[in-house]
Amino acid sequence: MKANSALFTPYEKFVIAILALLQFTVVLDFMVLSPLGAILMPKMGISTSQFGLVVSAYAISAGCSGLLAAGFADRFDRKKMLLFFYTGFVLGTLSCGIVGSYTFLLCARVITGVFGGVIGSISFAIIADTFPMQVRGRVMGFVQMAFAASQVLGIPVGLYLATAFDWHAPFLMIVGVAIPVGLVVLFKLKPVTAHLEARVDKNAFLHLWHTASNSFYFQGFLSTILLATGGFMLMPFSSAFLVNNVQIPETRLSFIFFVTGLCAIFTGPYLGKLSDRLGKYRLFVFGSLLSMVMVLVYTHLGPSPMWEIVLVNSVLWIGISSRMISSSALTSGVPEMKDRGAYMGINSSIQQVSGGIASFVAGLIVYQPAKSAPLQHFDTIGYLTMATMLITMFMMYFIDRRVTAKLAVAAL
Repeated sequence: MKANSALFTPYEKFVIAILALLQFTVVLDFMVLSPLGAILMPKMGISTSQFGLVVSAYAISAGCSGLLAAGFADRFDRKKMLLFFYTGFVLGTLSCGIVGSYTFLLCARVITGVFGGVIGSISFAIIADTFPMQVRGRVMGFVQMAFAASQVLGIPVGLYLATAFDWHAPFLMIVGVAIPVGLVVLFKLKPVTAHLEARVDKNAFLHLWHTASNSFYFQGFLSTILLATGGFMLMPFSSAFLVNNVQIPETRLSFIFFVTGLCAIFTGPYLGKLSDRLGKYRLFVFGSLLSMVMVLVYTHLGPSPMWEIVLVNSVLWIGISSRMISSSALTSGVPEMKDRGAYMGINSSIQQVSGGIASFVAGLIVYQPAKSAPLQHFDTIGYLTMATMLITMFMMYFIDRRVTAKLAVAAL
């Protein structure tokens, strides 16, 4: 595909679609646990800190495995790497669908995280290998629709299955969707091997060290830490906050997630085009400022009508989507091709570990005095999230300048 082309070939459209479906199943596996919190905590008789540990167990294990796999990420066909980790992810999710105790659920989340946490980094490396920077915002806009689709299709259905049957049902549903997706990748996705010709380091651990110690790459890693912190603090307790503080019935949570996700699905591709047309950093600034305002509003909500909650959630998600799409596209331009797999692996690892720590810390800040009582100190998490967004906005400015300069030199 030409760098200035607005059209994708049929195969490129297939790559975008299959990677979006992969992301959908992986993201859904993580995201479905958060809205299940209002059901799972009283069902298992666990505290907010214990639930926060279940959420963070996935993220921390994903971070550790991503770091261990990063040194090998540029040594193999990316398709083979993708299939290996996706198979492990499906088996881990199946384990979540059959466990019967808190301890075993915790172990199952660790297994799922070990494999699932690497899939995103491999997918983004494939995107960066396949599509030029000029259209990467548009590609990220479609792939990041997986987050919205998981709300529109997955989370409402998951919540319905959890309330109609049992909390295990959503995980079994994910397995049912993931198996056909994995088979399509096996038979239809072409090998991705261009990076093997550019590989310099023969030793995997030496390659990991060279990537991790690069000063420019380090700026990207640092921004990722702050990008992950805010979202992972708010997400795990959002459903419990809506039920106990805003007094939304559990049966209406599905509707809120459905409308919010539907809004994000329609705005995602448009935001991706805007990031390519207006500039990725400009869209990131817009998304950050909008998100900060809406986080302040959201975390101070009291009992409110349904239309107000839907509106606040929808606008907040537009801000978050703007940040996710633009930052993913921008940071994909940080590494060289020979380091791309390792960089994405380390970046994903840092994101998962930072998010896991943030979820656990949030569980220590927020507490519930009694069953069905309002959550306390949820606004504190909002202030911390806003602070990370403000700092990240300034950090991404310097990354944008470096990436722009690098692309200008490459174009000469």
